[in-house]
Amino acid sequence: MHIQGEAGSVRLKDGRELFYMRREGRDDRPLVVLEAGLGASRSYWARVQDELAGKFTTVAYDRSGLGRSPAAQGARGLNDLAADLNAFLDQLLPPGERVILAGHSWGGPITRVATAANPGRVAGLLLVDPTDEACDLYFSPPARRLEKIMPVLSRLMTSTGLNRLTARGVLALMPDDAAADMHREAFTRGTAATYRAELAHLSRDLFALKQQPPSLKGVSLTVISAGQTSPGINTERLAALQLAHRVRAGQDGGRHVFAGRSGHLVPLDDPATVAGELRKLLDHNVSH
Repeated sequence: MHIQGEAGSVRLKDGRELFYMRREGRDDRPLVVLEAGLGASRSYWARVQDELAGKFTTVAYDRSGLGRSPAAQGARGLNDLAADLNAFLDQLLPPGERVILAGHSWGGPITRVATAANPGRVAGLLLVDPTDEACDLYFSPPARRLEKIMPVLSRLMTSTGLNRLTARGVLALMPDDAAADMHREAFTRGTAATYRAELAHLSRDLFALKQQPPSLKGVSLTVISAGQTSPGINTERLAALQLAHRVRAGQDGGRHVFAGRSGHLVPLDDPATVAGELRKLLDHNVSH
């Protein structure tokens, strides 16, 4: 069996199909649905699904244009991605069933916006080293310059094959079958185009969140911060992100914890911490 479970897909009302992998568990507590980061597929969650295997049911899915989900036409801004997540849950869940959501990196804002649109459905929310508008560095001149450079760099790396070379460290952290999936799916021109489409709205979406943060009132929240620097995240940036995560947890009545041994790719570097925090959210749901 594949480490991420059985393959499936749902058809949205507009005809698009979203691919997912579901690993069944014995426990009948809420389903755990996993949202990946900017331009990333379900494969990033393989080790977390394995940590929860046997007890809890988990679903990792691909947004349109990523992994095995066909590309979408039109905008790929934050509100579009959050609406797709809710449309996916509409098809996946029986009426009235609640869910635990986890979002890594850009998946954090996606799950926050989706939760605010339908809070009664979300029993708990885990943000894993999330992008967060409380971090002022996202609005700095260097960040704006980098945002202009990244689409050009994405095209260059895809056309030359450098994207495969630079991803070798990521692939090495993955279980073999998830790594094989990513190797087949993640380095295409279509995937790169989807990454650029999501990136194109990032600064505008972050500014909109800063102006009007989505309400998470009544939803159990945990925020995990990476404890180590990563490529592109130096000591200064790491400290600013950790502070933003503490602010997020405080403003929304949640817990703030650290994955002390992990860089930004916490689901791959430290899946045990992510799985442990998901178990706590599931246990909290049962006790209330």
